[in-house]
Amino acid sequence: MSEANYDIIIAGGTAGCVLAGRLAAADPTLTILVIESGPTTRNDPMHTQPARYICHLRPDSTTVKFHSGKESAALGGRAPVVPCGQCLGGGSSVNFAMYTRAAPSDYDDWATVYGNKGWSAAELLPLLQKCETYQVQPRRATHGYAGPLKVSYGGFYTETAQEFLSVAAQYDKTRGHTDDVNDFFECNKYGRWPKWIDAETGTRSDVPHHYIYPQSTNENLTVLTGFHVKRVIFSGTVATGVEFVANSRIRDDATSQVITARARRMVVLSSGTLGSPIILERSGIGSTEVLKKIGVGEIACLPGVGENFQDHQLITPQYLAADSAHTLDFIAEDDQKEIATWTKQWLENGTGLLASNGLDAGIKLRPSRSDLDAIGNKFRQRWLELYAPSPDKPVLWIGVMTLLAGERPPTPGKKYFCIGAYLQYPSSVGYVHATSADDVEAPLDFRPGYLDSPADMALHKWAYKRTREFARRLPSYRGELAMRHPIFPSGSAAAVGEKSGPVPVLAPDLEYSAEDDKALEDYIRQTVSTCWHGLGTCAMKKREEGGVVDSRLNVYGVEGLKIVDLSICPGNVAANTYSTAVLIGEKAAMIIAEELGIPIRDTEDAGAILKARL
Repeated sequence: MSEANYDIIIAGGTAGCVLAGRLAAADPTLTILVIESGPTTRNDPMHTQPARYICHLRPDSTTVKFHSGKESAALGGRAPVVPCGQCLGGGSSVNFAMYTRAAPSDYDDWATVYGNKGWSAAELLPLLQKCETYQVQPRRATHGYAGPLKVSYGGFYTETAQEFLSVAAQYDKTRGHTDDVNDFFECNKYGRWPKWIDAETGTRSDVPHHYIYPQSTNENLTVLTGFHVKRVIFSGTVATGVEFVANSRIRDDATSQVITARARRMVVLSSGTLGSPIILERSGIGSTEVLKKIGVGEIACLPGVGENFQDHQLITPQYLAADSAHTLDFIAEDDQKEIATWTKQWLENGTGLLASNGLDAGIKLRPSRSDLDAIGNKFRQRWLELYAPSPDKPVLWIGVMTLLAGERPPTPGKKYFCIGAYLQYPSSVGYVHATSADDVEAPLDFRPGYLDSPADMALHKWAYKRTREFARRLPSYRGELAMRHPIFPSGSAAAVGEKSGPVPVLAPDLEYSAEDDKALEDYIRQTVSTCWHGLGTCAMKKREEGGVVDSRLNVYGVEGLKIVDLSICPGNVAANTYSTAVLIGEKAAMIIAEELGIPIRDTEDAGAILKARL
């Protein structure tokens, strides 16, 4: 492959594909190269059928890359594994398709606490509207109705989700119900959960099928799949191109040849939270210590590269479901007869279980005063500092998933559900760094930091107890799957196992002894996992505060290089991160189009709506 020249080179990912699609549509004469390390996804049912997401977590997956973290005492000596999307469109092509928006104060913090002009909630809401067509309800002031990505309830409403909301109305009357859990203002109310799924076709609303593939006739938009970006090339401190190599997992013709592409205007890294900082370090941008360690000459000293890793921490206790319940377990068990039955319905009218993600109800929850007492003093300071001043910030997401994900019992044919919870703003923070200057497949120096803070453990313990109370009241409940719960002491009132049915809604809660709590802590250390929501490793902050990019996404200390992905988030967001990744791509398109003098369709001003509600 000979050296080629382009106006802009973009290193893959969800936000990068949004950026490429918007710029190519705004100016078809602009030559753009997108380099993706994974395979293409075009019209592949493993990507277009939303329910297939669980298949991408199989150990032999070629659409996801699994990163191992360091062994951690906080995890009982366990080394956590964090998967990241590795296919065109990144996580948008393989994620759980949950439509979840951040709290307004999250983005306002980006603007005020971290000093990023143009990134407030009022300024970003129009971009959230621009990307979507909200099919759930018409004429909602904070939603969009003309964007490429469709949002709906999907093609099936599972029994366990309906039961969850019914139980919530009786068991927890203090929080109430909402018909829009993502209106950008409310939290702490139960509701049915929307999805990134087209109501008409039942297909996944990913980025490639809605920003990239529709422009296949544009000869100036080039997409290369199956190539790793190795490093950015500089002339002095000006980025002039990239080196990349074939991914042997994807390309049968892979060789060790290093290929060069030149950029006339700019290079954009959008390889994600665990990708972009590694490319920067291999390129000579990072802390002096890391660069010396891997033997790379320094171009710009930015100690913040790879630091500030943040994620949402997830616990998924599993329960046995009634045989009459509809679940997605047939996909996890690769039941071809069942898959064929649901595929027929999906092809006919875009409905059924394959047009679903099995995540149909939940709540962005804030604890009450009595809940805070139960959680305990280890969390109280965190509450006072972060949550009390911002009433739109939830502490947990709690919801139903109709599927047993991960390790399964040897006997097939059973049905399962989970009422899981993830922490929206864990206190624990980690890091990720390169270990080689040349080997793009070298393992990362990666410490996610899960459970490093006692405040996080306190929340997880309370969340387990809370979600279990919901589970044991659902009509479809048939007990706990013991292998996916704590090993409580013999004779414990909290003992787990198969049951014949639920307890009454108004039954007393389980009581946990000190020994039970210890067993619960051991369980959490062994099972807490990623939510695939990592961010922050190239933070958009002031350089002297550990920042890597400025508010226009320029990497400090060099020219012609921007970062456009979740790594730029300076603080966490209370949401599944797909929404924020798309938002970053849309914002980057506006910034870069302005800098290049390219007209791009603007958005309606939603600032008045936001200010009125706040």
